[in-house]
Amino acid sequence: MRAARLIKMVLLLQSRPAMTAAELARELQVSERTVTRDAQALSEAGVPVYADRGRAGGYRLVGGYRTRLTGLARSEAEALFLSGVPGALREMGLGDAHSAARLKVSAALLPSLRDAPDSAAQRFHLDAPAWFREPETPALLPAVAEAVWDDRRVSARYRRGEAEVERVLEPYGLVLKAGVWYLCARVADGGSCRNGDGPSRTGDGPFRTYRIDRFGAVEPLEERFARDPDFDLPGHWAAQAERFARSILRAEVVVRLSPEGARMLRYAVDPLSAREALSGPVEPDGAGWVTVTLPVESEEVAHAQLTTLGAEAEVLAPRSLRERFAADAARLAALYGGPRPHGRTDAGSHTG
Repeated sequence: MRAARLIKMVLLLQSRPAMTAAELARELQVSERTVTRDAQALSEAGVPVYADRGRAGGYRLVGGYRTRLTGLARSEAEALFLSGVPGALREMGLGDAHSAARLKVSAALLPSLRDAPDSAAQRFHLDAPAWFREPETPALLPAVAEAVWDDRRVSARYRRGEAEVERVLEPYGLVLKAGVWYLCARVADGGSCRNGDGPSRTGDGPFRTYRIDRFGAVEPLEERFARDPDFDLPGHWAAQAERFARSILRAEVVVRLSPEGARMLRYAVDPLSAREALSGPVEPDGAGWVTVTLPVESEEVAHAQLTTLGAEAEVLAPRSLRERFAADAARLAALYGGPRPHGRTDAGSHTG
């Protein structure tokens, strides 16, 4: 445990010019006193950790000290090679850089760990696209990805419905969701670099999400932008996804569910909708059934979704939807309640 913490401390100091005891304590999840003891232990072991005293002091490595990756355990080395998404990297135009990085890391590993890349690749594989759809790489994705890496503004034409709009965007990050690429970007405020070389003033527009395949044109501009240090791509995407899910749930259905129906609800409807329906205080009736209010996109969508639950769900409201299920039940009763069509037999039976 302590050995792993010491290695992490060296790697932290190797990646930054200096860190205070408080910063190291926060990263390592220990006390500042423990940080002091660990720094002393590293120094005694020959790692040149230097402590700057005073109010602005901290810890740093002396003389450009670098450590090799020979301290990796097998599980750590295998996890390292799971962190990439090769298909997505190729689509962004980073396939060669990914291959070179894998070779360099592999060469730095101990001989006993050289099979870690193959070991991980043969055990786990990420297939991002959805089923029953041929994934298509947007033609403009490499240009957008390059602008993201370079913090460079772009002039873009974007299809919104039947219209096409033009925007100057500050591209912050890319997201691959179910085989579809999205760009999280801020609309620029029009400020530009004085000499076209340094970073320009950050846009004051809101962060928005764009589908890459709806860009008609993307042209990199000369000016770069200063990134908002508070922007968090995973957090932004999670909030956007939940906001979108909530925005389409415009109607409500009152439904009575059997125990099996309640268990299967999250597979039949949107997970957010199922969570909201079952999150409140729900008291089962004498038969064990519960009555919940379910947010849905529309009556038509609710009809298609709740049909999959069959007799494990009873729609109570709205009346129009209940009548649709009653009509379905009548048709099914007529279909299955009468005599078999002429010439049909049970599966597996034989006629003489």
